[in-house]
Amino acid sequence: MILQSLIAEFEHEVNSTRKLLQAVPEKDLEYKPSQISWSMGELAQHIATIYYWYVGTLKQDVYDMAADTFERGDPGDIKATLDLFERNVEKARTALTSVSEESLQRQWTMKVGDQTVLGPMPRAAVVRGFLFNHIYHHRGEMIVYLRATGNKVPGMYGPTYEESGPGK
Repeated sequence: MILQSLIAEFEHEVNSTRKLLQAVPEKDLEYKPSQISWSMGELAQHIATIYYWYVGTLKQDVYDMAADTFERGDPGDIKATLDLFERNVEKARTALTSVSEESLQRQWTMKVGDQTVLGPMPRAAVVRGFLFNHIYHHRGEMIVYLRATGNKVPGMYGPTYEESGPGK
């Protein structure tokens, strides 16, 4: 039951994430709202990379991020980031559709080397918090970046202000 709900949400939200990443223009990839912020290209790349983490999260009871190697690519190339996103979505989908309800109840821990940074907690909570909500958080940031640079924000849950605001 939980798994079916997670898969349905994953599929719906992948489409929204894809629309958002497709709205990122090459000309604004270097934009940063502050000195300590990621550039728009780095943020897009991070969003695409989170989908890779589904594999370690769903296949390992202890996921050591320091021991994992994954491709990031060039944050200055939005086409490469979109390709990375699509490859990682396929990996995430395969991992998510291959887990069992029982495995979602098992305790899971994230480490970076010897340091525990998340957990232990039930894997289902990690899927919601570390994977799904993490992506949603960064999508919200990307919306701010797009608006700050004068770009259109795609509708993900209905029309955006740009599509239906005053004068529309």
